Amino acid sequence: MTDQDAVDRHFMAEALRHGATHLGATWPNPSVGAIVTRETETGPVIVGRGVTQPGGRPHGEAQAFAEAGTAAMGGTLYVTLEPCSHRSVRGGIPCVEHTILSGVRRVVSAMADPNPFIAGLGHALLRSAGLEVVTGVMEEEAQRAHRGHVLRITQGRPMVTFKIARTADGYAGGPGGTPIKVSSDEAMLWVHRQRAHHDAIMLGIGSVLADDPQLTVRIPGLEARSPVRVILDSHLKLPPGSRLARTARQVPVWVIAAETAPIEPELALVDAGVEVMRVAAGADGHLDLAAALTLLGTRGITRVFSEGGPRIGEKLALAGLADEIVVSTSARALGETGIVAVRPDLARMLASPDLYRLAETELIGDDRFEHFVRRG
Repeated sequence: MTDQDAVDRHFMAEALRHGATHLGATWPNPSVGAIVTRETETGPVIVGRGVTQPGGRPHGEAQAFAEAGTAAMGGTLYVTLEPCSHRSVRGGIPCVEHTILSGVRRVVSAMADPNPFIAGLGHALLRSAGLEVVTGVMEEEAQRAHRGHVLRITQGRPMVTFKIARTADGYAGGPGGTPIKVSSDEAMLWVHRQRAHHDAIMLGIGSVLADDPQLTVRIPGLEARSPVRVILDSHLKLPPGSRLARTARQVPVWVIAAETAPIEPELALVDAGVEVMRVAAGADGHLDLAAALTLLGTRGITRVFSEGGPRIGEKLALAGLADEIVVSTSARALGETGIVAVRPDLARMLASPDLYRLAETELIGDDRFEHFVRRG
């Protein structure tokens, strides 16, 4: 690795960290981080930072150039995704034009646009304008950060992160499914941060009926980052008096039901402010998960955080739809037979290096977190 390679990785890592701050807030667009540097006698310094703004615009590059102003002249742009090269129906010039007009002489881009029809076009236009363009810097990290955007563009569905908590002896619930406290307070704080960094949180109706959850972000200052709450509810059993339905006008609730579900409960939920959508049911009578996720993709959702329980987690993995799986293990044991958190098929898949890789392990409070990433 040359000195320049090390410098490029340093500033790209900063761009990735900056881009991560708005994950969950920019859908249907990706949260792109951008850093502008300029040379000084003591080396390059940052003169502009940008990240895609809530709602998807302005883009990160535009924000970084606005902060840098004339200091961008002759400098370098570090960006986590290839600058856009097409004009949007929402107006504004594309990031390629912003970049050329800024006066930077060099662009370092982590990855190409996932759209196969325009992949590489932004880089080519920048080169044709005389700029030096370096690509692929920290590409693996950028691919993971932008996986939701990539999957929505290439497969029509959002990425899914499935999270399950278990006791030291492997249980997610008590005998007969009775709720139990599994995670430490620090681990629950991590869960709320993940909610804030995803576009939607998804649960099955069984978990909702058992716990009557709110599924909002309850971290002071981040309450407005509560994601869309998506409930998989084949037969429309969500009670209009549930906490979800009662707060649907404050934080959106989308219920995905089977095409054959009765109309009467839909009318009651809609009257409460819940949006009801329908997809076909699978052969087992449950919702077709792939169809449900494709539906979310059409609505612009790119990142889904699923706290849906052991059965849904296993079904997502078996269908090839669980892109990241987080298993947290408490220091506490249940001490009796309960609901197994990681069901046999999911355990087998997580143990297969061809299907999932263990990306990282960390200790949060008293809980050990294992992060698995699906290969391919």
